[in-house]
Amino acid sequence: MEHGVLFNTFIYLAAGVVAVPIAKRLGLGSVLGYLIAGVIVGPYALSLISNQEDVMHVAEFGVVLMLFLVGLELRPALLWQLKMPILGTGGLQLSATTLCIFLLLLACGLAWQTALAIGLIVALSSTAIVLQNLQERELMKTEAGKNAFAVLLFQDIAVIPILSILPLLVIQDTAIVESAIPSWQSALMIAGVIAGIIIGGHFLVVPLLRIIAGSRSREIFIATALALVVGIALAMEAVGLSAALGTFLAGVVLADSEYRHELESDIEPFKSLLLGIFFISVGASIDFTLLLNQPLLIALLVAGLIAVKFIVLFITGVVFKIQHSQNWLFSCALAQGGEFAFVLTSFSLQRQVLDNETASLLVLVVTLSMVFTPLLLIIYDKIIAPTFKRKIPQAESTAAPDHQIPDDAHSSVIIAGFGGFGQVVGRLLHGYHINTTILENDVGQIELLQQFKYKVFYGDAEQLNLLHSAGADNAKLFIIAVESASRTKRILIQVKKHFPHLTVLVRATDRNHAQQLIRLGADHVFRESLDSGISLGVETLKALGMRANQAHRAGQVFRRHDEAVLHEEAKRMHEQEPEFVNRSLTERRILKKLLGLDALTYYDNLNDAWSTEAHSNEDKNTVGNLAAAHKHNKSTTEQT
Repeated sequence: MEHGVLFNTFIYLAAGVVAVPIAKRLGLGSVLGYLIAGVIVGPYALSLISNQEDVMHVAEFGVVLMLFLVGLELRPALLWQLKMPILGTGGLQLSATTLCIFLLLLACGLAWQTALAIGLIVALSSTAIVLQNLQERELMKTEAGKNAFAVLLFQDIAVIPILSILPLLVIQDTAIVESAIPSWQSALMIAGVIAGIIIGGHFLVVPLLRIIAGSRSREIFIATALALVVGIALAMEAVGLSAALGTFLAGVVLADSEYRHELESDIEPFKSLLLGIFFISVGASIDFTLLLNQPLLIALLVAGLIAVKFIVLFITGVVFKIQHSQNWLFSCALAQGGEFAFVLTSFSLQRQVLDNETASLLVLVVTLSMVFTPLLLIIYDKIIAPTFKRKIPQAESTAAPDHQIPDDAHSSVIIAGFGGFGQVVGRLLHGYHINTTILENDVGQIELLQQFKYKVFYGDAEQLNLLHSAGADNAKLFIIAVESASRTKRILIQVKKHFPHLTVLVRATDRNHAQQLIRLGADHVFRESLDSGISLGVETLKALGMRANQAHRAGQVFRRHDEAVLHEEAKRMHEQEPEFVNRSLTERRILKKLLGLDALTYYDNLNDAWSTEAHSNEDKNTVGNLAAAHKHNKSTTEQT
């Protein structure tokens, strides 16, 4: 029964909504939940969907978006740093797996061309499934996660030469439909498109994004980002190359631009949604008729594929000295076929490198191997990992591989707003070589700061997706230095709600604003005019004849008293005006006493009169305690 697009969309979304929470509750992970949902709604169970191939084509765009985001994470400098893990670990895995599969299929009687084509196709692993599972388990920063990422990068890049090799593997007596375009012309077109992506990314796309960002219209920026990805995908497909590979390359080109984080935050929701539909489509595409007709053969092929890839990966890990427990995780994560197998199989079928029967069998085996990947990781989590924790809790922590994969973790400090106030903070931190991630939504300000070699990213810090992309999950400090008081409050609410581990330091425009920020949970509030006002007051005292150290001590006493009063005022949200006036007069009298001769004599006895932190360990954070200290000092002086 044929259904419309809206019905099919509803079925896919509903299946994911129902299956994924159940799967995660059972500890199976979201990927396996999507796959199971696909099997249930597919043609061999409830048969609720039609036009499976059309949906699959749309869903594959999720893989395209994912590789674009992966590219955005890879600055060219980082890619160069990763050259040894990528070429070493990735190169050995791909070549060794291809060779093993080739020799096994050759021994089974297949033609060497067919055996080599299948070896190249199944040597690739699933970027979508591996990254999704490792990110869910928070394993991307582990040694296994970093090496798996390096291998996947090499495999993604290797798709281009594989696409070039496959047409050469056509068996001679097979009838071939000659292409209307000469091979040299096709190669020239491919080179032109790739060069266009690289050059256009540097000289056309970034200026275009700058113009779009200047409009301050987020929906237009999102539309531009999606149009960019779709356009590159169409250009790559027009010359017979993988759309995902083209967008990956575009992501790498744009990784050093100031719009990197904004692009990530805008595309991430579409990527996640389409990837979920892609996994459902994979589950729905399992050919149970073929599976039931040849169950033993398919079971042997799936088991054989996983076993061969696992063994090759494990040996690769040993060669590159990956820690033993991490090597198990590394091997379990990558021991499957990948989504590029569908692309390469279709390409081989069109070029008559593979026949229909072989291609159908290959797609089924790869799909089932992808289904078993979450199960392998569950086995690792439940059985293998606990074994290593019991037997060798510390032995492996001292071992180190020959090559170190640099951790491109986000900066520990994020600064939102880099106007005059934020620049002072940033310059001080940069003076101590402290890396910061700077977020600014004023395009003109970004262009100005880039002239002074600041690395600033475009984006609105109120957006939750942007905060995730900027690394708020792993940062330690978040500094809010935007000029708008209302935006400051909205950013603070967002950060405190979703990233409670962050220490938040906030710029306040005035006293009333500072009180509001304290009520909203700001860890430290800094008023714009306080420091300059105190500095001017100290200089005035010095100009009137007061000794410099006494003037500075007076400034310290005033600051601590005023901060204590500020926090007391923040607790009184609905105080009436007469009460406020009376309390203010009382605080002024207390301050006059604290600044009197007896108070200064008391502070003269302290070790470091100039340090703002000299009294940080003393309990003088409230007005009452400051007054008590003054009274105690006065009584002691009278007794002596």
